[in-house]
Amino acid sequence: MKKLVLLMLSCVLVLSLAACSGGSDTDVTGGAEIKKVSDMEGTVRVALAGWQLDDGINTQTGNPTVGLNEYLKQTFNKMYPNIKLELYQIPWENVKAKQSAMLLSGDADVLYTGGAFASQWYQEGLLRDLDDLIKEDKSFDPSIFLSGIMNNSYSTKSPDGTKQFGIPVALGRRMTIYDKKLFEDWGVEPLSAKAAPQEILEKAKKMTGKNPKTGEDNYGLYWSGNSLNGSTFVALTLAFGAKGAEGTLKDVKSIKWHLNTPEMVKVMEWLKEAAKLPPAGFVNAQGSENFGLDKNNIAIALDSSGGSTMNEFQSKKNKDLLDRFEPVLNMGPKGEGWVAVDPFIMAKNAKDVKASWEVIKFLTSPMTQKYMYENFAQTPTLKNADFVPPEDKYVKKALEIADVGHSELMDEANPFYMSDIVPAVNGFISKAATGDAPDIQKFLDDLQVRAEKWSANLK
Repeated sequence: MKKLVLLMLSCVLVLSLAACSGGSDTDVTGGAEIKKVSDMEGTVRVALAGWQLDDGINTQTGNPTVGLNEYLKQTFNKMYPNIKLELYQIPWENVKAKQSAMLLSGDADVLYTGGAFASQWYQEGLLRDLDDLIKEDKSFDPSIFLSGIMNNSYSTKSPDGTKQFGIPVALGRRMTIYDKKLFEDWGVEPLSAKAAPQEILEKAKKMTGKNPKTGEDNYGLYWSGNSLNGSTFVALTLAFGAKGAEGTLKDVKSIKWHLNTPEMVKVMEWLKEAAKLPPAGFVNAQGSENFGLDKNNIAIALDSSGGSTMNEFQSKKNKDLLDRFEPVLNMGPKGEGWVAVDPFIMAKNAKDVKASWEVIKFLTSPMTQKYMYENFAQTPTLKNADFVPPEDKYVKKALEIADVGHSELMDEANPFYMSDIVPAVNGFISKAATGDAPDIQKFLDDLQVRAEKWSANLK
């Protein structure tokens, strides 16, 4: 349930805007002529989590941004002059409660939200399947989206993978990024393009201590030790082949748990060793404030976004940091990891289904994704995101990772994973950081028993 919270926090930190009123003369179409597409009539109520409606300033780069109202004025309103949009902007802080209430009361037709929320609402019967609309609409091409998130994500597909209920429009960026300068200072070979956990751990150990060139304290590794969704843990389970559970979210009671297997032991052993390497504040997601910047002292960051480095480049047009901080794939067998996916969805009782579908198509279209990337650095979900410039190697790497992504039961859509497994793993990491890690087999045996009891007690 909390997957999107992390994505949301990342967006707030990296892309937050100072909203202001007034129109804009900025052309958001790239000079393209916008023509009428349809005379269809209707009213569509759109509930948007966090989208900026008014023009403003990106506080990280100082660049001006064009709000959604102006974008729609120049595009959608010309393409669909007879479809009226009623927009409701909802802050991320209370979006789950607000959008849930709107769905239950029938006050929204189309919603942009977090994938975790969408998955839960689908299982509660509050969302409409989109398969019939996709099949009937020859103008909509589902193959333009990255297959890993269009076809293999709990954020867009039913728990059994047979129904499409969401169209992906935004991704979270999580990749391994390393500081080439620190690697050179320590005389360590660069990371492989698809660095496995053991390679990362071995090289991180070599770069923890006093930098031989600068004399400053360096830390070989960093990840968020209190992650709400355990994204690093997810990547490790993939890397070590630790399934954790088998079954389907369609029948949660029948899930078979495999939390105390030899493969899961390897995951926890890696975490135990790795927890000695980051700055102490990592257990509270602190200590990496300078990663991606000139004063950085961390060699390798897991599940990183590259946001700080890109912000510096966009504001100063200096490529030095871009050249210094290099992204590679995540730790899974194919370079995959956990990918946050935020979709557009349609309410089960949408008042005007045809008009609502046109709105979803438009708001997930390449044109809109280009607008959101250029104004708010939103990571697109397209196979061919040709509007991303060559300099933004972090988004390009994130798209590579997303294309091989897939949801697993060690994932935020699994209620027990979020309620019990993530807090337990984070607690283990915190103790390991102080040299007081619990006995791994006993820790996992206890977690296995708790999971089995949880399933048995479900109604």
